[in-house]
Amino acid sequence: MKKSFVSKIKLSQLAVWENIKKQRIPLSFGLELTARCNNNCRHCYINLPAADKKAKEKELSFDEIKKIVDQAVDLGAAWCLITGGEPLLREDFFDIYLYLKKKGVLTSVFTNATLINQRHIKFFQNYPPRDIEVTVYGVTRKTYESVTRKSGSFEAFMTGLNLLLQSGIKVRFKTMALRSNLKELPRISAFCRERSDDYFRFDPFLQLRFDGNKERNNEIKSERLRPEEIGAIEKKDLERLRALEKECDKFILPGLAYTDCDRLFRCGAGRDSFTVGYDGFLRLCPSLYHPSCIRNLKKGSLSEAWQDFIPRVRDMRSKRKEFLAKCRKCELINLCPWCPAHAYLETGELDTPVDYFCKIAHVKAEFLLPALSK
Repeated sequence: MKKSFVSKIKLSQLAVWENIKKQRIPLSFGLELTARCNNNCRHCYINLPAADKKAKEKELSFDEIKKIVDQAVDLGAAWCLITGGEPLLREDFFDIYLYLKKKGVLTSVFTNATLINQRHIKFFQNYPPRDIEVTVYGVTRKTYESVTRKSGSFEAFMTGLNLLLQSGIKVRFKTMALRSNLKELPRISAFCRERSDDYFRFDPFLQLRFDGNKERNNEIKSERLRPEEIGAIEKKDLERLRALEKECDKFILPGLAYTDCDRLFRCGAGRDSFTVGYDGFLRLCPSLYHPSCIRNLKKGSLSEAWQDFIPRVRDMRSKRKEFLAKCRKCELINLCPWCPAHAYLETGELDTPVDYFCKIAHVKAEFLLPALSK
């Protein structure tokens, strides 16, 4: 690797960090309305039963949400992603959504679509969302309900989805690649792409539970695909493969080993976005739950957290030799599910390498390296 190129990498990193240290503008934020869900998906990292009283008691009130939205807009936020759990379970969903719209915020919604009815359709037609993203767990009742573990959920999903598609509301699709739907993934992909001219994405990485529930974590691990299986489905999906090959020079970074960086966070978490949990805790990204990296907005302002707390979190360093010698200098880091947030959920530490993640990165690199050499 030429020295000049290595120098450019270092200068680029310094420039990025200087921008981070300056006053930043949060362009977007995620708003989790609830952790409750009407399904009980085997792989989910957050869901609690729809009737869970303790979870409902922890949820931000409408007034608390309005206060956070006001502060976010004052800071410069222009787009909000409403998510959960299943956000449509909130009785005040329409009020929350309308408040965001009235504040001029572009608003997207993540939903499983099983609760969508004519009232939702009329509402969204009157107040169009930026988009509604629907998760597709399967395209047959057997596969879908083996994931959701809820009898009747497939019929409810198809009914709600068809209402959305017939209404002209912008719908995007995603799925999770699971042990339970692996054989049906090609059909899921075709199902989604036939029904939308927008992007379809699937995620083969399943993160562990935020609450650390051991039984549920074991269920998630049982649904994870082996690294070789992940590589195989990446290669079989030609649209995804072409995109990966086209951008592989951004995923595989020769010369990274020559950089010297002990910072934990080199991702975009907390740079121009943030997430507010259903319980009012501010997080740099949806996955970051380490106690040192969250701030209770019920006890302090978003502005203070954005200007003081988040920069301090992003300035966290590591002294773990294994991490600095392995992950921090790995040229495949952008192919890897590793990040401080995922590392914490896996190991209880922000800076511990995870062997499963490493194997995924190397499997992907095997079929992307030839594209990089072209």
